[in-house]
Amino acid sequence: MTDQVTVQARAKVNLFLRVLATEADGYHGIETLFCRIGLADELTATRTASGVELVVEGAETGPEADNLATRAARMVLEATGGQFGVMLRLVKRIPVAAGLGGGSADAAAGLAAVNALAGNVIPAPELLQFAARLGADVPFLLSGGSLALGWSHGDRLLALPTLPAAPMLLVSPPVAVATAQAYQWVDAHRAGSGRRRAVVLDREGLGSWSSIARMAGNDFETPVFGKHPVVRAAFEALVGTSPLLCRMTGSGATLFAVYRSERDRDDARDRLGRKHGRVISTESG
Repeated sequence: MTDQVTVQARAKVNLFLRVLATEADGYHGIETLFCRIGLADELTATRTASGVELVVEGAETGPEADNLATRAARMVLEATGGQFGVMLRLVKRIPVAAGLGGGSADAAAGLAAVNALAGNVIPAPELLQFAARLGADVPFLLSGGSLALGWSHGDRLLALPTLPAAPMLLVSPPVAVATAQAYQWVDAHRAGSGRRRAVVLDREGLGSWSSIARMAGNDFETPVFGKHPVVRAAFEALVGTSPLLCRMTGSGATLFAVYRSERDRDDARDRLGRKHGRVISTESG
Protein backbone atom coordinates (compact mmCIF):
# COMPACT_ATOMS: atom_id res chain seq x y z
CA MET A 1 0.00 0.00 0.00
CA THR A 2 1.45 3.38 -1.03
CA ASP A 3 2.37 6.09 1.50
CA GLN A 4 2.15 9.07 -0.86
CA VAL A 5 -0.15 10.04 -3.75
CA THR A 6 -0.02 13.11 -6.01
CA VAL A 7 -3.12 14.16 -7.96
CA GLN A 8 -3.59 16.90 -10.57
CA ALA A 9 -6.70 18.86 -9.56
CA ARG A 10 -7.89 20.20 -12.91
CA ALA A 11 -10.19 23.19 -13.27
CA LYS A 12 -13.41 23.43 -15.29
CA VAL A 13 -15.33 25.97 -17.31
CA ASN A 14 -19.07 26.08 -17.98
CA LEU A 15 -19.60 26.15 -21.74
CA PHE A 16 -23.16 27.12 -20.94
CA LEU A 17 -24.87 27.71 -17.61
CA ARG A 18 -28.58 28.23 -17.06
CA VAL A 19 -30.02 29.05 -13.65
CA LEU A 20 -33.34 27.28 -13.09
CA ALA A 21 -36.04 27.63 -10.44
CA THR A 22 -35.41 27.53 -6.71
CA GLU A 23 -35.87 23.96 -5.48
CA ALA A 24 -37.44 22.65 -2.27
CA ASP A 25 -34.11 22.83 -0.42
CA GLY A 26 -33.89 26.57 -1.10
CA TYR A 27 -31.11 26.29 -3.68
CA HIS A 28 -31.41 27.01 -7.39
CA GLY A 29 -31.24 24.20 -9.86
CA ILE A 30 -28.86 24.56 -12.78
CA GLU A 31 -28.42 23.20 -16.29
CA THR A 32 -24.84 23.34 -17.47
CA LEU A 33 -22.23 21.91 -19.79
CA PHE A 34 -19.07 21.19 -17.82
CA CYS A 35 -15.72 21.11 -19.62
CA ARG A 36 -12.48 20.14 -17.92
CA ILE A 37 -9.42 22.24 -18.79
CA GLY A 38 -5.67 21.80 -18.47
CA LEU A 39 -5.08 24.37 -15.72
CA ALA A 40 -4.63 22.45 -12.47
CA ASP A 41 -3.67 22.66 -8.82
CA GLU A 42 -1.47 19.86 -7.49
CA LEU A 43 -2.33 17.93 -4.33
CA THR A 44 0.08 15.54 -2.63
CA ALA A 45 -1.30 13.39 0.20
CA THR A 46 1.21 11.68 2.51
CA ARG A 47 0.25 9.08 5.10
CA THR A 48 0.81 10.13 8.74
CA ALA A 49 -0.09 8.61 12.09
CA SER A 50 -3.26 10.61 12.64
CA GLY A 51 -5.15 13.81 11.86
CA VAL A 52 -5.20 16.03 8.78
CA GLU A 53 -2.64 18.78 8.12
CA LEU A 54 -2.60 21.17 5.18
CA VAL A 55 0.18 23.22 3.64
CA VAL A 56 -0.77 25.57 0.80
CA GLU A 57 1.59 27.20 -1.71
CA GLY A 58 0.65 29.86 -4.21
CA ALA A 59 -2.53 31.48 -2.87
CA GLU A 60 -4.50 32.21 0.26
CA THR A 61 -7.36 29.73 0.60
CA GLY A 62 -8.83 30.73 3.96
CA PRO A 63 -8.98 28.76 7.24
CA GLU A 64 -7.61 25.23 7.03
CA ALA A 65 -10.76 23.73 8.57
CA ASP A 66 -12.87 25.24 5.76
CA ASN A 67 -10.61 24.09 2.93
CA LEU A 68 -12.46 21.62 0.72
CA ALA A 69 -9.43 19.37 0.30
CA THR A 70 -9.19 19.09 4.10
CA ARG A 71 -12.92 18.36 4.41
CA ALA A 72 -12.67 15.73 1.67
CA ALA A 73 -9.74 14.05 3.39
CA ARG A 74 -11.62 13.93 6.70
CA MET A 75 -14.64 12.35 5.00
CA VAL A 76 -12.55 9.50 3.63
CA LEU A 77 -10.61 8.98 6.85
CA GLU A 78 -13.82 8.81 8.90
CA ALA A 79 -15.41 6.41 6.41
CA THR A 80 -12.39 4.10 6.59
CA GLY A 81 -12.23 4.02 10.38
CA GLY A 82 -9.54 6.62 11.00
CA GLN A 83 -6.73 4.09 10.67
CA PHE A 84 -4.20 6.75 9.64
CA GLY A 85 -3.85 10.48 9.04
CA VAL A 86 -2.65 12.61 6.12
CA MET A 87 -0.46 15.57 5.36
CA LEU A 88 -1.82 17.50 2.38
CA ARG A 89 0.46 19.71 0.31
CA LEU A 90 -1.56 21.87 -2.09
CA VAL A 91 0.07 23.91 -4.85
CA LYS A 92 -2.48 26.49 -6.04
CA ARG A 93 -2.43 27.56 -9.67
CA ILE A 94 -6.18 27.99 -10.27
CA PRO A 95 -7.41 31.50 -9.39
CA VAL A 96 -9.44 31.47 -6.16
CA ALA A 97 -13.19 32.29 -6.14
CA ALA A 98 -13.15 32.83 -9.90
CA GLY A 99 -15.76 30.40 -11.28
CA LEU A 100 -13.15 27.83 -12.34
CA GLY A 101 -13.97 25.27 -9.66
CA GLY A 102 -10.57 25.46 -7.99
CA GLY A 103 -11.81 24.56 -4.51
CA SER A 104 -14.01 21.83 -5.96
CA ALA A 105 -11.08 20.43 -7.94
CA ASP A 106 -9.05 20.30 -4.72
CA ALA A 107 -11.94 18.50 -3.00
CA ALA A 108 -12.14 15.90 -5.76
CA ALA A 109 -8.37 15.44 -5.60
CA GLY A 110 -8.57 15.05 -1.82
CA LEU A 111 -11.21 12.34 -2.09
CA ALA A 112 -9.28 10.45 -4.75
CA ALA A 113 -5.85 10.78 -3.12
CA VAL A 114 -6.84 9.77 0.40
CA ASN A 115 -8.98 6.92 -0.88
CA ALA A 116 -5.92 5.72 -2.83
CA LEU A 117 -3.87 5.81 0.37
CA ALA A 118 -6.58 3.64 1.95
CA GLY A 119 -6.33 1.10 -0.87
CA ASN A 120 -9.38 2.45 -2.75
CA VAL A 121 -11.68 0.73 -0.27
CA ILE A 122 -14.49 3.24 -0.87
CA PRO A 123 -16.28 2.28 -4.12
CA ALA A 124 -16.71 4.92 -6.81
CA PRO A 125 -20.52 5.37 -6.34
CA GLU A 126 -20.08 6.07 -2.63
CA LEU A 127 -17.18 8.44 -3.26
CA LEU A 128 -19.43 10.30 -5.70
CA GLN A 129 -21.97 10.80 -2.89
CA PHE A 130 -19.19 12.36 -0.78
CA ALA A 131 -18.42 14.65 -3.71
CA ALA A 132 -22.04 15.81 -3.97
CA ARG A 133 -21.99 16.80 -0.29
CA LEU A 134 -18.90 18.95 -0.82
CA GLY A 135 -20.10 21.12 -3.70
CA ALA A 136 -21.91 21.44 -7.01
CA ASP A 137 -18.83 21.04 -9.22
CA VAL A 138 -17.13 18.26 -7.25
CA PRO A 139 -18.96 15.24 -8.78
CA PHE A 140 -17.95 16.24 -12.30
CA LEU A 141 -14.36 16.97 -11.30
CA LEU A 142 -14.16 13.62 -9.49
CA SER A 143 -15.65 11.72 -12.43
CA GLY A 144 -12.54 12.00 -14.56
CA GLY A 145 -14.56 12.88 -17.66
CA SER A 146 -13.75 15.85 -19.88
CA LEU A 147 -17.30 16.88 -20.88
CA ALA A 148 -20.68 16.36 -19.22
CA LEU A 149 -24.14 17.81 -18.96
CA GLY A 150 -25.05 18.64 -15.38
CA TRP A 151 -28.45 19.23 -13.75
CA SER A 152 -29.93 19.88 -10.33
CA HIS A 153 -26.97 21.04 -8.20
CA GLY A 154 -24.44 19.62 -10.64
CA ASP A 155 -24.77 16.18 -9.07
CA ARG A 156 -26.81 14.70 -11.94
CA LEU A 157 -24.43 14.11 -14.82
CA LEU A 158 -24.53 12.77 -18.35
CA ALA A 159 -21.02 12.04 -19.62
CA LEU A 160 -20.47 13.09 -23.24
CA PRO A 161 -17.84 12.20 -25.85
CA THR A 162 -14.70 14.30 -25.59
CA LEU A 163 -14.46 17.30 -27.88
CA PRO A 164 -11.29 17.83 -29.92
CA ALA A 165 -8.67 19.54 -27.75
CA ALA A 166 -8.83 23.30 -28.24
CA PRO A 167 -6.57 26.17 -27.12
CA MET A 168 -8.12 28.42 -24.47
CA LEU A 169 -7.39 31.74 -22.85
CA LEU A 170 -8.60 32.65 -19.35
CA VAL A 171 -8.94 36.23 -18.14
CA SER A 172 -9.53 36.83 -14.41
CA PRO A 173 -10.42 40.45 -13.68
CA PRO A 174 -9.47 41.73 -10.20
CA VAL A 175 -13.02 41.21 -8.90
CA ALA A 176 -14.41 38.75 -6.35
CA VAL A 177 -17.99 37.56 -6.94
CA ALA A 178 -19.74 35.74 -4.09
CA THR A 179 -21.81 32.91 -5.57
CA ALA A 180 -24.77 33.38 -3.21
CA GLN A 181 -24.93 37.08 -4.06
CA ALA A 182 -24.70 36.32 -7.77
CA TYR A 183 -27.82 34.13 -7.52
CA GLN A 184 -29.63 37.03 -5.84
CA TRP A 185 -28.62 39.29 -8.72
CA VAL A 186 -30.00 36.76 -11.22
CA ASP A 187 -33.32 36.61 -9.34
CA ALA A 188 -33.58 40.41 -9.19
CA HIS A 189 -32.75 40.74 -12.88
CA ARG A 190 -35.43 38.22 -13.83
CA ALA A 191 -38.22 39.64 -11.67
CA GLY A 192 -41.35 39.80 -13.82
CA SER A 193 -39.55 38.67 -16.96
CA GLY A 194 -41.62 35.52 -17.44
CA ARG A 195 -40.59 31.94 -18.23
CA ARG A 196 -37.38 30.82 -19.89
CA ARG A 197 -37.49 29.96 -23.57
CA ALA A 198 -37.47 26.33 -24.67
CA VAL A 199 -34.25 24.62 -25.64
CA VAL A 200 -33.47 21.20 -27.10
CA LEU A 201 -30.18 19.49 -26.22
CA ASP A 202 -28.90 16.55 -28.24
CA ARG A 203 -25.58 14.77 -28.65
CA GLU A 204 -25.09 16.04 -32.20
CA GLY A 205 -25.54 19.63 -31.04
CA LEU A 206 -22.99 19.06 -28.28
CA GLY A 207 -20.49 17.30 -30.50
CA SER A 208 -18.51 20.20 -31.95
CA TRP A 209 -17.14 23.54 -30.80
CA SER A 210 -19.03 25.42 -33.51
CA SER A 211 -22.41 23.95 -32.52
CA ILE A 212 -21.76 24.56 -28.82
CA ALA A 213 -20.75 28.15 -29.59
CA ARG A 214 -24.21 28.76 -31.06
CA MET A 215 -25.98 27.77 -27.84
CA ALA A 216 -23.41 28.96 -25.31
CA GLY A 217 -24.51 31.40 -22.64
CA ASN A 218 -24.33 32.10 -18.94
CA ASP A 219 -27.25 33.49 -16.92
CA PHE A 220 -24.86 35.15 -14.51
CA GLU A 221 -23.24 37.33 -17.16
CA THR A 222 -25.80 40.13 -17.45
CA PRO A 223 -26.14 40.82 -13.69
CA VAL A 224 -22.40 40.41 -13.02
CA PHE A 225 -21.51 42.69 -15.93
CA GLY A 226 -23.98 45.24 -14.58
CA LYS A 227 -22.50 45.15 -11.09
CA HIS A 228 -18.87 45.04 -12.23
CA PRO A 229 -18.13 47.11 -15.37
CA VAL A 230 -14.49 45.91 -15.30
CA VAL A 231 -15.74 42.38 -16.04
CA ARG A 232 -17.83 43.64 -18.95
CA ALA A 233 -14.83 45.55 -20.30
CA ALA A 234 -12.66 42.43 -20.06
CA PHE A 235 -15.34 40.39 -21.85
CA GLU A 236 -15.59 42.91 -24.68
CA ALA A 237 -11.81 42.96 -25.04
CA LEU A 238 -11.70 39.16 -25.16
CA VAL A 239 -14.49 39.02 -27.77
CA GLY A 240 -12.42 41.48 -29.77
CA THR A 241 -9.71 38.85 -30.23
CA SER A 242 -12.08 36.86 -32.51
CA PRO A 243 -12.36 33.57 -30.59
CA LEU A 244 -14.61 30.72 -31.64
CA LEU A 245 -16.41 30.92 -28.29
CA CYS A 246 -16.24 33.43 -25.42
CA ARG A 247 -18.18 33.33 -22.12
CA MET A 248 -17.94 33.83 -18.38
CA THR A 249 -17.54 30.66 -16.31
CA GLY A 250 -19.54 29.84 -13.19
CA SER A 251 -20.78 32.89 -11.30
CA GLY A 252 -17.63 34.72 -12.37
CA ALA A 253 -15.63 36.62 -12.67
CA THR A 254 -13.22 34.62 -14.88
CA LEU A 255 -13.84 34.74 -18.62
CA PHE A 256 -12.69 32.14 -21.13
CA ALA A 257 -12.23 32.05 -24.88
CA VAL A 258 -11.76 29.08 -27.21
CA TYR A 259 -9.58 29.53 -30.31
CA ARG A 260 -9.08 27.68 -33.57
CA SER A 261 -5.32 27.42 -33.12
CA GLU A 262 -2.58 27.99 -30.57
CA ARG A 263 -1.27 30.82 -32.74
CA ASP A 264 -4.64 32.61 -32.53
CA ARG A 265 -4.68 32.12 -28.76
CA ASP A 266 -1.13 33.36 -28.30
CA ASP A 267 -1.76 36.39 -30.51
CA ALA A 268 -4.83 37.18 -28.40
CA ARG A 269 -2.80 36.93 -25.22
CA ASP A 270 -0.23 39.36 -26.59
CA ARG A 271 -2.96 41.81 -27.57
CA LEU A 272 -4.67 41.70 -24.18
CA GLY A 273 -1.56 42.07 -22.05
CA ARG A 274 -2.40 42.58 -18.37
CA LYS A 275 -4.85 45.44 -18.78
CA HIS A 276 -7.93 43.38 -17.79
CA GLY A 277 -6.47 41.10 -15.12
CA ARG A 278 -4.57 37.84 -14.94
CA VAL A 279 -4.34 36.04 -18.31
CA ILE A 280 -3.67 32.28 -18.46
CA SER A 281 -3.10 30.09 -21.51
CA THR A 282 -4.55 26.59 -21.26
CA GLU A 283 -6.53 24.05 -23.29
CA SER A 284 -9.71 22.01 -23.10
CA GLY A 285 -9.89 18.37 -22.11
